[in-house]
Amino acid sequence: MLLLQSHSRFLLDTLLNRVQNVDKAVELDNNWVEFDDVRYHVQVTMKNPHIVLLSVSLPIPPPETIFLGGLPFGAIEAIKAAYGVVVQILDPPRDGFNLTLKLNLSKLPPDEEYKHDLLVKIASVREVVLGAPLRVVLKHLTSRTVAPKMDKLLALVHRPKESFFLIPRADKVTVVFPMRFKDSIDTVLATSFLQEFVEARRTAGLNNAPLCMWSPSPPLELKGAPAEALSANAGFVTFVIFPRHVEGKKLDRTVWNLSTFHAYVSYHIKCSEGFMHTRMRRRVESLIQTLDRAKPDPEKSNKALTSRSFKRMSLKDLKDRRNNSIL
Repeated sequence: MLLLQSHSRFLLDTLLNRVQNVDKAVELDNNWVEFDDVRYHVQVTMKNPHIVLLSVSLPIPPPETIFLGGLPFGAIEAIKAAYGVVVQILDPPRDGFNLTLKLNLSKLPPDEEYKHDLLVKIASVREVVLGAPLRVVLKHLTSRTVAPKMDKLLALVHRPKESFFLIPRADKVTVVFPMRFKDSIDTVLATSFLQEFVEARRTAGLNNAPLCMWSPSPPLELKGAPAEALSANAGFVTFVIFPRHVEGKKLDRTVWNLSTFHAYVSYHIKCSEGFMHTRMRRRVESLIQTLDRAKPDPEKSNKALTSRSFKRMSLKDLKDRRNNSIL
């Protein structure tokens, strides 16, 4: 199955194009929206062609999540650690956005490969910001500890007014997703998809993958969560993350896959619907062709009728034919 990329392709293409044409005094003012209602705005002025202002708007957080200064906890530290001196956080951000970054293209490293990797990381600002709390929890899991002053039940935003939950412990982190869908067909497909998803985990080739469970009702780990946060028409998916799942480079992949799990499921549901619609259209076209072949050809029918001729026989001819038949 296809996994979503961590970086915004449009943002990466915009930054690469700007770096290649930095000497051209061309203004830039782009707005776009990506999945889970994450909005971007990129602005470059002719006065400062080396400065790129990148603004990001995050999904509206539900009441049970914790935002500090309009951002998830740990986001500021994660941005500074990821981008260094190339990026500066502007306070306050642009109106209508949670975060505005000032990118100084003149401070990019001269090495082309390192420069490209850094631009990919900047284009992954969504992962850096929204995945910051999850990264903090999973980093402590690698050392088999729990972050100080961490709640036993932690809610993190991943979609507008929707959250998923973490239950951090020293030896494991339990992640629970309440799965909600607006369309009734999506709900039915998602329920079937998630049950097969759990069954696939039991195959021999996935023994080292995180434990995966699905239930139609809230698991016991969510005891104490707000009732409105537990309304899920497609059930609850639970993952159990152990230290071996976040070792080394696995940490970044685990953070991204968990942060975008709902989008991953939604994507494959829409692909399944598209596949079924294509099969249905092909089936209808095949039936129409069968019916068309069963219809009589009017030209042939008319030709057959016109080729037949009837000769009127006299009474004498009829008597002669009858006498000949008797003889």
